[in-house]
Amino acid sequence: MKKKKNKPKRRSIEAAGGIVMRGRMRPLFAVVQLSRQKTWVLPKGKLNRGETALAAAKREAIEETGHDVEVHEFLGSLSYLSAGRPKTVRFWRMQASSRPVAKLMRDVRAVRWLPLSQATAQLTHEREKLFLEKVGPQAVREVSSGKRRKPKIPRQGPAKTVRKRAAAGPGNPIRRKIEPRLPQRDGAVMRPKPLSLPMVTADAGRKPPAIVRKLWTSLRRQAFGVHSGFK
Repeated sequence: MKKKKNKPKRRSIEAAGGIVMRGRMRPLFAVVQLSRQKTWVLPKGKLNRGETALAAAKREAIEETGHDVEVHEFLGSLSYLSAGRPKTVRFWRMQASSRPVAKLMRDVRAVRWLPLSQATAQLTHEREKLFLEKVGPQAVREVSSGKRRKPKIPRQGPAKTVRKRAAAGPGNPIRRKIEPRLPQRDGAVMRPKPLSLPMVTADAGRKPPAIVRKLWTSLRRQAFGVHSGFK
């Protein structure tokens, strides 16, 4: 029987786009309508040969909205099948200029600037609606704070999870087991010898000297916390 040849895997489609916004107090989100499908989507497009995802995202945002944009932090990515091929789209938060600087590209029929809830409802694809619902509030907070964050290109591959130790505090004390360190000699642990007291004997007929009685009493107090029997 002839062995079936394995079909080569289709390469994934790399694309990039932006969550493009205008205004700061009441930010508006850009949604664009495609000319052929007449669907409402987020500004995005495929990468050109030799083009980085960040450069493609900015280029597509300018071409599809007609506004110049300032790119900020990376918000996330969408992965789905397009014409039977896996497709990944990376999105950055972008702040658009107040006035348009260029005409819309041919593939775009119209662009609308809407509040977050209306922009989400305007989108045609469910996956983009869920994505904007997730990252939209974060984008609004960043715009309202007025902070400018530098755009970063996400690393390829799965992200590594790093577990950090919880800081010690009243509600989360860190318990440590303290063990005495014993001296070692040639690999053997040297155990401390038990405390031994000198033996003081007295003849039946006479009492020990006073200095011996004082020494005995002192040693008994240190070792056992009791008084000597000598008087």
